Amino acid sequence: MKSLNLDLAGRDGATHLLAEFNDISNLNYVVLALMKSKVIGCGAISKHNFNSMEIKRMYVSPEARGQRVGDKILYELENWSKELGNSRCVLFMGSKQPEASKLYQRNNYGSTDKYGKLKDIPDSICLAKDL
Repeated sequence: MKSLNLDLAGRDGATHLLAEFNDISNLNYVVLALMKSKVIGCGAISKHNFNSMEIKRMYVSPEARGQRVGDKILYELENWSKELGNSRCVLFMGSKQPEASKLYQRNNYGSTDKYGKLKDIPDSICLAKDL
């Protein structure tokens, strides 16, 4: 998670307003991608509402990017969400994350209304996908 936080801070600079939503202490469903026993990516889900999970903390290390590691993590999180009885995934991301934007577009996520505390943060982009 430290690498993800450093990456986001580098992209967003002093205006890293979304950092307050990066707490991992209550995440119970986490997927790690490993290569030669080294973590190269991660992602998590948490309950959003009665039929939706929220995708959280997606990250792929720079040396593993371009190998569709993010697609594989996202696929596992979506399947896990379905196994838990959910029919939708939602997420938010910052506007300065073009790789993440491409990942979610490629995996059929579309724009949705901003939710919760994100409604007033101009840098946030909210996406959703029906499973």
